[in-house]
Amino acid sequence: MSTETEPGHGNSPAAWTAVVIMLVGIAGGTVAFFLDVAWLVWAAVGVVVLGLIVGVVMAKAGYGVAGPRYAPKKHD
Repeated sequence: MSTETEPGHGNSPAAWTAVVIMLVGIAGGTVAFFLDVAWLVWAAVGVVVLGLIVGVVMAKAGYGVAGPRYAPKKHD
């Protein structure tokens, strides 16, 4: 077993929140594309971009992998 500490692979509140928002946007955009509703496809693109922004803001606020407000769980 290695003595190095892993960076967490994105397991942080910031990463999870960003990914969930983006997945909702992608799912909604897929349905809108299938139903041929162009404005809703572009709204979904906006939701994906919003997810990215929320993730960055949360990471800067300390909820990222290396943030002071996030304490990863200890694995045995």
